[in-house]
Amino acid sequence: MTALMPDRTRPSAGELRRDLRHRRPLFLLAPLAGAVAAAATLTVCMALGVTGWFLTDAGAHGTPRDGLRVGALAWLMAHGSGVHVGGALVTAMPLGITLVCGWATWRIGHRLGDSISGHGPDAQRIADGERDWTVPSAALLYTAGYVAVGVVTSTLAATAATAPDTHRVVLFSILLCGVLGAPAIAIGSGRAAIWTATLPESVVATGAVCRRVVRLWLLASLVAFAAALVTDFDTALNVTSQLHTDTGANVQLVVVSLLVVPNAVVFSGSYLLGPGFTVGTHTVVSPAVVTIGALPMFPLLAALPDTGPTPPWTSALITVAPLVAALGAMRAQRLHPTYRWEEGALHGCGGGMLAGVVFGVLALLSGGSVGPGRMADVGPLVGSVLVHGVTAFGIGGLVGGLVATWWQRRRSPSSRARVLSSVPVDDTSAPLDDDSDATQATLAPVPDEDSP
Repeated sequence: MTALMPDRTRPSAGELRRDLRHRRPLFLLAPLAGAVAAAATLTVCMALGVTGWFLTDAGAHGTPRDGLRVGALAWLMAHGSGVHVGGALVTAMPLGITLVCGWATWRIGHRLGDSISGHGPDAQRIADGERDWTVPSAALLYTAGYVAVGVVTSTLAATAATAPDTHRVVLFSILLCGVLGAPAIAIGSGRAAIWTATLPESVVATGAVCRRVVRLWLLASLVAFAAALVTDFDTALNVTSQLHTDTGANVQLVVVSLLVVPNAVVFSGSYLLGPGFTVGTHTVVSPAVVTIGALPMFPLLAALPDTGPTPPWTSALITVAPLVAALGAMRAQRLHPTYRWEEGALHGCGGGMLAGVVFGVLALLSGGSVGPGRMADVGPLVGSVLVHGVTAFGIGGLVGGLVATWWQRRRSPSSRARVLSSVPVDDTSAPLDDDSDATQATLAPVPDEDSP
């Protein structure tokens, strides 16, 4: 009779479906996911290019193919290809498109990791030392799919006049998939949680400080840029009116301006750090000195200060970086508390210096050539920005880490116990002769048993 009973250990149909959903074919899905991550943002850029072509005189000039080519070239520029426009090389990357590409790479990589999480050994076998090649294999195939789309796009969209650099597209695509795609696959597959479980707490805390400082600094830079643009918003409107453009051209101008807002935010952060940036050869914009020549008619350039002596209060802007780093270190240490002074100093200073390196990389990506002549040199002073960022964020993070450690030591249970132990209490072992009332109560006569 027991042999005829169903096996209760056999998985149900729902469990089988869930298990198969995490065991999809890796060697087919990973390159397809990489191609989709690249093609998704490429399709959006090409659609914007066709829309811009139609808005320009209702499509009276050129063909839709020209709009598709412009959108594809914009996508390639976001991957560092650079293009030739009117014989002049334009190498500046529109970081707005680059951010969207990075977001798509992360999201699709995360979903890919979840789809292949059932491959390879489980957590116990990995903990026992068994090698797991699931994430490296998926990351390589994911990168191959992304690079393939980039090479095909560069081949089809390139002309003798534009001549984008395909090698730079391949290199940047590999870096993008390595920095964002591979970690997303590891997190989605659950391998990252297994690998990071053995990391020292100091490494995790230092990384948390770096993330917090970079976020706060970019927010402060965005606020500074918005304040400068709003202050001279009349100048931006005046520039737009002098272009004598119609509604369609104005829409395109707004879209282009939004795509380079991240570049402007990095420029603003370089200005707040002290070294500043250039908007042409032999120019500089910094809190100490402003030297600007003739500029192209672009609305966002209205945020630039006027040429000449700077107000005295602008020199105090360099104190913003240490304050932001100190605040970021203090907020990060709330999630990773420590009661040791050396650990608090190490987490804050190390995370701040690492944040300075990250911002230096962003400064390197935000600049480049934007036109012929003097406009071939536009961007932050990368070397000086890197040195100032590492120094300012490191000092601010050090101070913030020490302050957070002091506050946490002050509120720790051991400090409360020390405070309570220092409070005087009644000494019950003192002789009764010291208390007259107690002595009298003790010396009082004891009544007999016969007394009422």
